[in-house]
Amino acid sequence: MEELKRNITELNALIIQGRPMEAFEKFYHDDVVMQENDNEPTVGKAANRKREEEFFSAVTEFRREEVLDVAIGDNVTMVRWAMDFTHKDWGDRKYTQVSVQHWADGKIIREQFFYGN
Repeated sequence: MEELKRNITELNALIIQGRPMEAFEKFYHDDVVMQENDNEPTVGKAANRKREEEFFSAVTEFRREEVLDVAIGDNVTMVRWAMDFTHKDWGDRKYTQVSVQHWADGKIIREQFFYGN
């Protein structure tokens, strides 16, 4: 549990510092599966890297990206985020998101994001 606490704390700090791709490279497994709500999952680190890069390159302004809560369990972490940003295609977005990460070998192997629009 201490390793998970260290990892999720560092990952969240990198994201807040505007270094999400550094966090992605360090903490995500090569076989990671990522999923937005109930949409089709994206499989593999390369495909998810592309998806993440496309998202962050389309954000024109981050007004708020704050960790509200963190929960740590048996090889799982959950982070509740406050998000407020402008996306070039979606416009202004402001919501609370929960990210659920499943860990294997010190890396995130599966992550699902839950939020409303």
